[in-house]
This record gives sequence, C-alpha cells and structure tokens, in this order.
Amino acid sequence: MALLARLRALPPALVDLVLTVGVLAAQLAPFVSAVRAWPSALLVPVLAASVPLLLRRRFPLTVMFAVTIAIPFYDVIGDGPNQPLWYGWMVAIYTVACRSPRPHRLTAIVVTAAGPLFLPLSMDIYVRWMATWLAAYALGRVAALSRQQALALRERAMRLERERELAAERAAQRERARIARDMHDILAHAVSVMVVQAEAGPLAVRARPERAEAAFEAIAASGRDAMGQLRRMLGLLKETQGSLDPQPTLDRIPVLVGRVPQASLTETGTPIELPHDVEVGAYRVIQESLTNVVKHAGARSARVHLAWEKDALRVTVTDDGRGPDRDGRDGRDGRGGESGEGGQGLIGIRERAAACGGTASFGPAPSGRGFQVSVRLPVRAREVT
Repeated sequence: MALLARLRALPPALVDLVLTVGVLAAQLAPFVSAVRAWPSALLVPVLAASVPLLLRRRFPLTVMFAVTIAIPFYDVIGDGPNQPLWYGWMVAIYTVACRSPRPHRLTAIVVTAAGPLFLPLSMDIYVRWMATWLAAYALGRVAALSRQQALALRERAMRLERERELAAERAAQRERARIARDMHDILAHAVSVMVVQAEAGPLAVRARPERAEAAFEAIAASGRDAMGQLRRMLGLLKETQGSLDPQPTLDRIPVLVGRVPQASLTETGTPIELPHDVEVGAYRVIQESLTNVVKHAGARSARVHLAWEKDALRVTVTDDGRGPDRDGRDGRDGRGGESGEGGQGLIGIRERAAACGGTASFGPAPSGRGFQVSVRLPVRAREVT
C-alpha cells in the first residue's frame, strides 16, 4: 500500500514516460534475443505502437486508434521476430476503459471487436486478440470504479467533518449562551440583593441594630455565593480543571428565597425526580424572577410557589409591586427596566423554559396588583438542536 501511494504521488508525465520506455523495451526485446538481423522497417510499427502512450491521458481514444492501426503493419512488413503481446495496445485499452467517457468506451468496443473481422486473421489469433482486449478493458474499469469509490469516500469524510465542525460550533454557541444567561442571573441577583440590603442598612442601624447585622450578613452571603458560582463557571472555561462542584438545584431554592427579605416559599404536591438540567433551569428561573422583583417591581412581598404535577414542575413567582404598563408590557422583559442589560429579563426566563422543553407565561397577578411569572418544566427535557 505504501508503494502504491508513492507511485500515485509521482507526476503523471513522469509515470507516462517510464511506462512508455518500459513498453518500448518489451516490444524491442524479441529483436535483441534473436541472433539474426531484422529489417529496420519493422522498428516503425514498434515505435508507433509505443511512443503515443506519452499522450494517453490527454487523448486516450486517439492513442488507442493510433496503436491499433500501427500493429497490423508489423505483419505487413513481415520477416520479423514474433511479438507475444502488444503491450502498448493493452495499455491504450486500459487507459480508455479507465479515463474515457461512456461514448468513447462504446466506440472503442465496436472498433476493437469489428476491426479484426476485416483482417485475414485465424480464429485462434482473433480469440487471443479479444481475450487480451477484455482483460485490459476489465482492469481499466476496475481501476476507474475504485477511483470513483475512493473519491466518494473522501467527499463523504469531508462532509462528515464539516457537519461535525458545524455541530461543535452550534454546541459552543449554545454553551456560550447558557454561560451568558447564568452569569447574568448570578450577578444580577447577587448585586440586587446586596444593593437593597445596603440601602436598608443605615436605617436598620439607627432603628433596629439587630436587623442591620442580618442585612450585612445577607450581603456577605450573597457575595460569597455569587463568587463561588462564578468561580465554578469560569473554571470550566480554563484549560486546567476547575471546581467540580455541582450547579445549584432545587435543594438550594430555600436559601435563594431566604436572601430576599420580602420573599416567601410555598410548595404543594408530591416531589418527583427531575433531570439535572431541569432542576438548574428551575433555580435560574426563580433567581431571575426574584432579581426582577428586587430591582424593578418595588414590591413589599413576593411568593415563590412550587407546584408538583404528575409529570412536571410548575414554578410561579407572584409579587404585589408594579404590574405591566398600560400597553401590557412589563419593565422586566428587556424592553423596559433591563434594556441596558442586553434584554435578559423575561426573555431569559422564556429561553430557559424552552431549553428544558417547557413553557413560560407572564402577566398581571391574579389579585390585580403586581406581576406573575409562571413556568412549567416537564420531567423529560426536550432535546434542543
């Protein structure tokens, strides 16, 4: 195989030159082996049946005709050594079968099969003629089919490689979008809680010092939690192995809600096992919703409700703050209060729900005052392509 690969790597012109020289040497060998002088005119058909092979790649059918016509003149001149095989003719037929289009091949078949019928050849010579032609033609077709198959395999391999690269690029884009959403949720929630607690701190110091201490502790806890999550997330982006701590899931929701003073958590139904990405999605939905409550709603209270259904988890976050605008829009959807943050708000919640195969809806709270976010996350996450 290595030798064949090296031969294929040689320049075509060099290969044809070596092949022509070899064929010519084989056709001249009978003259050398004999011990008598032969007519010099016999060299003309020998050369005519060998030298045209230099052009066999460019004009395969023409070269085959030239070689086929030159061969009978060897017998016409006569009184020469016997030529067991006309190797140049076999190479020309092989080239036609390997490189010529179908019409040219059909022409070669007709000429080769019918041409000898007009010559005074015996049956055994005719049979040998046709057997030689069939062998050379079959070898040429096998080589052509092998080359076509190899080309098809290379194209398929290249196509699969392009598809693999596109799939990897799409996966990288999805991962970048996920990381952007997670970083937004982590930073927005932590900073919002810290700002609210810091603003309330001076009042609590003067009125209720014990609450001031709790506010400072909440600020520190939010900062530590945000730093830990960011450290784990950024560790995944480094070449070296980062922290392998799991992403926040349902068991950390009480802690998340507890950091927002006006928020409370309720739960109904029987908990069921959720896929990991759905648990992360539920955590991030609640985190983003509470961030919106703290930053934009101006609410005095907010309620996080987890409703376990037979095959899904429904997350509802309701506040009593500012509801939608008069035109039905809410400042939390990325077109209002969060327009300066890349439109992550409710749009990010909707994207998270869709990524888990779920749905999200937003609107006024049932009481008529405030805003409500409702997200349904199924047990089986839908594969997103």
